[in-house]
Amino acid sequence: MLSDYLAPVPESVLSPFLNLHEEQLVSTLQIHREVEGFPNLDGLNIALVGVMEDRGAIKNNGCDTGADEIRKYLYPLFKGRWEMQMADLGNIYKGETLEDTYFALRDVVAALIKKNIIPIVIGGSQDLTYALYRAYDVIEQTVNLAAIDSRFDLGQQGEDLNSQNYLSHIVLKKPHNLYNFSNIGYQTYFANQEELDLMERMFFDVVRIGEVKASIAESEPYLRNADLISFDMGAIRQTDAPGTGFPSPHGFSGEEACALSRYAGMSDKVSCFGLLEFNPKYDFRGQTAHLAAHMIWYFLEGFSNRKGDYPFCTKKEYLKFIVLIEDGEHELTFYKSPKSERWWVEVPMDTKTNMRHTLVPCSYADYTKATAGEIPTRWWHAYQKGI
Repeated sequence: MLSDYLAPVPESVLSPFLNLHEEQLVSTLQIHREVEGFPNLDGLNIALVGVMEDRGAIKNNGCDTGADEIRKYLYPLFKGRWEMQMADLGNIYKGETLEDTYFALRDVVAALIKKNIIPIVIGGSQDLTYALYRAYDVIEQTVNLAAIDSRFDLGQQGEDLNSQNYLSHIVLKKPHNLYNFSNIGYQTYFANQEELDLMERMFFDVVRIGEVKASIAESEPYLRNADLISFDMGAIRQTDAPGTGFPSPHGFSGEEACALSRYAGMSDKVSCFGLLEFNPKYDFRGQTAHLAAHMIWYFLEGFSNRKGDYPFCTKKEYLKFIVLIEDGEHELTFYKSPKSERWWVEVPMDTKTNMRHTLVPCSYADYTKATAGEIPTRWWHAYQKGI
């Protein structure tokens, strides 16, 4: 029973919002409460899950209290023109050991994904991304992970799992279910050359903060290709989100963070969204909690605009464009959805690979690069994994 892992939302959090408008989220969410009990999961599309854990946090102790602070700003927000069913399942108890918390989070997320319910996980630090990733072991599929983060969080080999080395644990530990990793918004002065070289050798997709800010829409295909998205609140600049253990004067603006969250919600493939590293201890007048609530709202708005594009429809429904590159050595086939006007590029795959799809999300800019004789980076990375 999932209810065994989850504590009800405290009445102290709910009590200020008992008589709000019927269109505000507190009135439309099914909420795990002490008296009413655990919500019915049948028919749910989205489930909010808090995590009361900070033992894996580096220099961010106190992030275990973040979920309830975010709720205080999320509940009063008005819902959009949404048809989906949503619930707040409460907070995963802090286990006797950190590994107990990971186990509980993995089980809860796996159970929700199996029911086609998207968990939005709030509270705790980036090491929880490892537990979210391991939830996909239970459903036996490869995973595309996208991290919106100013750092790569590789750490040093041989260290116990923590918030600054979770990615190396994902890459190195069996079962090896990671197919692709994308980092959106890394800041070069936080990354050493060895890390950058590793990303290049593994054909991971890494995009500097300046590139993303120059065209926020170019990040959408990376998020569209992800199963799991982990958003580190430290990727947002300090003026907009001071409530984190590793603030930086540079990073995404609040508006850009909401745009990225909306793209995440719009993806037909994303099945789990984590919003991590928020720490009320460092927040100023609830500024970061308020922004996190807006980011969740934009994820929900994005979800309400899902189009059911590939892989939920066939390529026959798309407009097809063929581009020859390098005197015909490479034939790139692009597809454009008439429903959403989003683009994909076809990548030839070795039949021995475990890749589920041969279409890789891309942008119109990738198509125009190809017509100018330039092989898009997205295509090249996917091609190298598949040969």
